[in-house]
Amino acid sequence: MGISEIIGVALLLACLVIGWLAVRRLRLIRIGGVDVALRRVRASAPRSTRGWNLGVGRYRGDEFAWYRVISLGGGANVVLSRLDLEIVDRRRPGSTEEYVVPADSTVLRCRDGQRTVELAMTPGVLTGFLSWLEAAPPGRFGGYRKAS
Repeated sequence: MGISEIIGVALLLACLVIGWLAVRRLRLIRIGGVDVALRRVRASAPRSTRGWNLGVGRYRGDEFAWYRVISLGGGANVVLSRLDLEIVDRRRPGSTEEYVVPADSTVLRCRDGQRTVELAMTPGVLTGFLSWLEAAPPGRFGGYRKAS
């Protein structure tokens, strides 16, 4: 096998991977997904600007499932439960974060049990997210809890 065939196979594989990522993202958006950037907050570096990942969020009943855009896996990378979710902080992105989150975003720091994540969303997505948080079925806890 010559070098040109190896390069051809590598290019074909790269095109297939890029095609798979595009089809996966379009499928997630078409079934009700929204563009959301997510960052897992580490106790060792709570104010770090590293670690932001673009993804698609999808509401599944009492869960908000987040799928990383650049991932070959089929399942959600992070699942947040509406029943345990509390918003700890709300802020504008820092000057170094503006380049890695959607334009005109608001960043929510959320806690789901022991895990803390930050979600960056545009105003329309933020409105939908807060409405989803507050819209728990009757008789169940739900809603917007702001940590004290």
